[in-house]
Amino acid sequence: MDNSGSNEEQAPRFESWGRYPKLQADVVPLHWAADFPLQHPPASKQLPVGLGRSYGDVCLLENGTLLETSGMDRLVHFDAATGMLRCEAGVSLQQILAFAVPRGFFLPVTPGTKYVTVGGAIANDIHGKNHHVAGTFGRHVLRFELVRSDGARFVCSPIENPEWFAATIGGMGLTGLITWAEIHLRPIVSRKIEYRGEKFHGIDEFFALSQAAASEYTVAWIDCVSTGHNFARGIFMQGDHSETPGPLTKSKEPKLTFPIDLPEFALNRFSMATFNSLYFHKQLSKQKIGPVDYEPFFYPLDAVLHWNRIYGKQGLLQFQNVLPHESGREGMIEILKAITKSGLASFLAVIKFFGDVPSVGMMSFPKPGPMLALDFPIRRDVSFDLVDRLARITLEHGGRMYSAKDARMTPEQFQAFYPQWQEFARYVDPGFDSAFWQRVTGRRPLVG
Repeated sequence: MDNSGSNEEQAPRFESWGRYPKLQADVVPLHWAADFPLQHPPASKQLPVGLGRSYGDVCLLENGTLLETSGMDRLVHFDAATGMLRCEAGVSLQQILAFAVPRGFFLPVTPGTKYVTVGGAIANDIHGKNHHVAGTFGRHVLRFELVRSDGARFVCSPIENPEWFAATIGGMGLTGLITWAEIHLRPIVSRKIEYRGEKFHGIDEFFALSQAAASEYTVAWIDCVSTGHNFARGIFMQGDHSETPGPLTKSKEPKLTFPIDLPEFALNRFSMATFNSLYFHKQLSKQKIGPVDYEPFFYPLDAVLHWNRIYGKQGLLQFQNVLPHESGREGMIEILKAITKSGLASFLAVIKFFGDVPSVGMMSFPKPGPMLALDFPIRRDVSFDLVDRLARITLEHGGRMYSAKDARMTPEQFQAFYPQWQEFARYVDPGFDSAFWQRVTGRRPLVG
């Protein structure tokens, strides 16, 4: 019997931001800490997820149960004298900013989107433009509660249950469910960022600008399409919170929503080269200096909701790595040449230097050296091969790739990037799992 016209509804699919791979799981929303554990022993493997801004399969679990935490979104306590905020794990960075900025406080570390939950920020130990001075998000977490699938509860901090604290920060959601957390916010006197943008041509100029920069926040956009004289050109951006008191509130601006999935042919080498040329030349002079609001400085892509639809229904692959200082220049040049040679371009490419501020998480990604992050549309005849090649170059140069952005690492690569993985595995909740963890421990094949 043909059931193609059946009205039977299928369970909603929880997608990662990269929309690849496409895996089916039961999604159970959690609204209160008491909602978990669902049952003991669990009927299936489980994984806590937030707003789905991880790019690969670290937030996916086929034929399991995803514990969707965004309903646990309450601000519990704030101490204006110290900047300590206690909140539930499903609170987003957007919610924190909406509460804290009018009161003269800001996030200690923020990634390129504010649509991330606090639990997700801890589980992936996120980093930002100020890593060289502030380190990762986990360094600013004071303590949190961790609940295991058997109902055991731990309050974790650098002093109390420190081993669980270290395993959970950067632990990809595998050590248990974070119910609440306390984080330390930083004071500000204005929404404004004192911005400076400077054009550069080539990796050597980028390295020189990075070494000379004295700002709290630094990052660069880099052109991964152009060749010849324009190879590795870009714009180096740096900024500091304004020290001149100014407005802390701002009227809401209407959000744009990308309405459709673009067809595959829309993103091609010509269209991306055109975009990159326009972006590079939008800054008319070599340098641009002046105050800007913090939102376009930190979150330019958040102005367009569902911007991942630009890549079409097949989704995107993100590649993010870090290389050690001693091989960073040669490795980055090799990677950029491999990208330009492939014909598969990226227009959302950023490069910066991680500092030597140590991470507190056992499985945290950053280490000192240059970091590169790029998005590629999925074209099955070339995308996977390219990302796999970039991973091999990263390994050859002693670097590391970021689990929260990955969909392609092999077990051998992961275990070389993170030799501490076996120690970490001792802390994985026996009732928890993920598609990523299955893949990098050799229990799920690499496909595509």
